[in-house]
Amino acid sequence: MTDQPPKTEHAQDDDIVVDNVAEQATEQTVVDETAIEETGQESPELPAEQAESSAEPSATAELSAEAEDDTTHANALAQIPESDEPQTASEGAAETPDPKSTDESETKDELAVAADADEAPETKSPKDDPVRFEELALPEPLTRAISVLGFEECTPIQGRSLPFSLSDYDVTGQAQTGTGKTAAFLITLLTRFWENPHQERPNLGTPRALVLAPTRELALQIQGDAEGLAKYMGMSTVCLVGGMDFDRQREELAKQPVDILVGTPGRLIDFLERRDINLSKVECLVIDEADRMLDMGFIPDVRRIVYQTPHKRKRQTLFFSATFNDAVMRLADSWTIDPEHIVVEPESVATDTVDQKFWLVEASKRQRILLDFINHNEPARAIIFANRRDRTHKLVDYLKKKGIACEGLAGDIPQKKRLSTLNKFKNGELKYLIATDVAGRGIHVDGVTHVINYELPDDAEDYVHRIGRTGRAGATGTAISFVSEDDAFNLPALEEYLSSSIKCIQPDLLPEG
Repeated sequence: MTDQPPKTEHAQDDDIVVDNVAEQATEQTVVDETAIEETGQESPELPAEQAESSAEPSATAELSAEAEDDTTHANALAQIPESDEPQTASEGAAETPDPKSTDESETKDELAVAADADEAPETKSPKDDPVRFEELALPEPLTRAISVLGFEECTPIQGRSLPFSLSDYDVTGQAQTGTGKTAAFLITLLTRFWENPHQERPNLGTPRALVLAPTRELALQIQGDAEGLAKYMGMSTVCLVGGMDFDRQREELAKQPVDILVGTPGRLIDFLERRDINLSKVECLVIDEADRMLDMGFIPDVRRIVYQTPHKRKRQTLFFSATFNDAVMRLADSWTIDPEHIVVEPESVATDTVDQKFWLVEASKRQRILLDFINHNEPARAIIFANRRDRTHKLVDYLKKKGIACEGLAGDIPQKKRLSTLNKFKNGELKYLIATDVAGRGIHVDGVTHVINYELPDDAEDYVHRIGRTGRAGATGTAISFVSEDDAFNLPALEEYLSSSIKCIQPDLLPEG
């Protein structure tokens, strides 16, 4: 396999870990960061003892350390073995012209007009004037694959982001899962590689694109989508995730050069430390579901990985997140250059394609009402969400005893079993899936007719993520939420988040239609 890539300068790539303390950074630090950006000079390396002590910093210590760009860069790489290759990034920094120059603004304005001429009026929905894939001048093999998959028109996030991403601009996209954002960045990568093929065979383990995802299920789903879109293009995708055979993944890397590498942060670092992958030739970095990675505490690992890729001025970055609060925006700003920010509001995702119902249910009667609903309505394919793992397992046991074929999907279930369950659900062998939020975030299955919230989530954003499993990519679906005395207090926050009032009704157990 290849040697580890040289450390590249990332003065501007340093992100700011989320915390209110970050707001207290001094003005002098900002001045120092600006000076480093302009000169490209690295600050002196820390002593080994200090580097080791900062490898796993506390929240407060991490914030103070990250205020100094190059010091953080040195610390983040401390655990990855040094490369034997010569240092080249800083040598070429002053001589290489900036590919993303200030002359972009006029061209970018023209693209904005072409891609979204009617965007100015707030009341106009992007779906009123959908973009057809044939209008984007995509490679013929890619167009053929899209047609075989049954797609003709772009979803809003695709139609608004592709004109920019296909023109090599950085993009930050705010959209829920199920809106087609995975296809948006994959089409960008495949088009780029088709139009700019390698002139010579690349080294093994040296991908052209890196896609970071927070969960195994999502990473595997991205790999599957990539293989479907690249069916006639002869491009390879490898997925590296935890909970699966490490040696087998190494064998996959050794088979042939990799175009797209998809992975979760922990497993990617394992391969980096063994020098089995080299990220120095990455042309495009994709960070998917950044808000979830933030929630799950993966940002320090993501930072270490990003530092192994070329400088953000020498790569394209596509950054997607379901939400863009101040914390996520800070991460996006640190890893992108003048990105085009695309927003598909969660309200439209939640209300336009999903029929939402809120049933008043006594907590002690939830199981019985769920069973009656399944028996009376016989939904074709449903995901039932619970807030805790133990409740998920109890619900699976209860339904099975009542003759309902179902399986659970929770973080404490072995990975092999989870994948088997998810494949059964995708293939239609399993009609009912009981899941927690973390496990359910990686479920991307078309044809889900119902989402049932066995209990309301504590976070309003999780509600939108849940019901986004149905009504995907323009299809319609039904979301039923049980509201009991245990969780009714979550309704005001949910109403505020959706910008609409919620009317609770008695359960309607009659078959639809």
